[in-house]
Amino acid sequence: MKTLIAALLLASASAYAAPPHTAARTACERPQRLRFSFVPQGRDSDQQSSLNPLAEELRERLKMPVDVIVPTSYGGVVEGLIAGAIDVARLGPASYVTAHKGDPQITPFASMEQVEPNFAAQGGVSSVYYALLITRQQGPYDSVASLRGKVLALADPESTSGALIPRHLFARQYKLQFDHYFSRIGYAGNHEKAVMAVLSHNADAAFVASTNLSRMISDGRLKKSDVRVLWRSGAIPFDPFVYRGQLCADIRNKIREVFLDQNALRVKLTLDNLRATHFVPVRDADYEIIRALP
Repeated sequence: MKTLIAALLLASASAYAAPPHTAARTACERPQRLRFSFVPQGRDSDQQSSLNPLAEELRERLKMPVDVIVPTSYGGVVEGLIAGAIDVARLGPASYVTAHKGDPQITPFASMEQVEPNFAAQGGVSSVYYALLITRQQGPYDSVASLRGKVLALADPESTSGALIPRHLFARQYKLQFDHYFSRIGYAGNHEKAVMAVLSHNADAAFVASTNLSRMISDGRLKKSDVRVLWRSGAIPFDPFVYRGQLCADIRNKIREVFLDQNALRVKLTLDNLRATHFVPVRDADYEIIRALP
């Protein structure tokens, strides 16, 4: 994957390079192919398969090739966007804030309302999610205090619910020094791996996104009764889909149009794959709650 990202970076540099006298006249970028990626949250092959119908709709409407790029980390996607090696991506709220700080032209344009049968505050559909601190239901831990000196799994350093919220809001609420409260803290790589680290006794507890845990339950990979929730955050705005603002306006408008088209069958198929009901428009201000964290 490192080789792939390097190759994409080189290709992007070549594709967009222009002599000084022509670069000054170039108001926007019109790539020969669109690069679409996503932050890792579960099994990458599942996420790629889920997005393939949407990518096919984008290919048809934009009349250009669309490559779905499988990432290695949250940071890899953020760096790819900033460097121009990725054009469109699904980010987490915190990774979006990081990306936007690196390049203010990275723009959120859509998010999802998702089917949530297990952890929604009410009903079975939600446009928000929660950070959950979980442990094994049959284990000895029944409170935050009981986890002092134990092993904790986090998802990824750039994960909102799997790192940022725990390190700031959770630590502030319990008035603890996060890195000293637990005997060891490790990054599992994504939310599903963090859940499995707990169930396989490689970690005593983990912070995970409610949506990822819920999907594992719905897929039959574990039972809701297998885990005990010791802490739940407030509502977090759901993942934004973003594009690079350097893309020409007609390309950006067409991308947004595809996502928000509720009649496109391939868009509906991707939504079904993602356990979502529809895409909804979002803007930068929707993620101010994340930016306001210390």
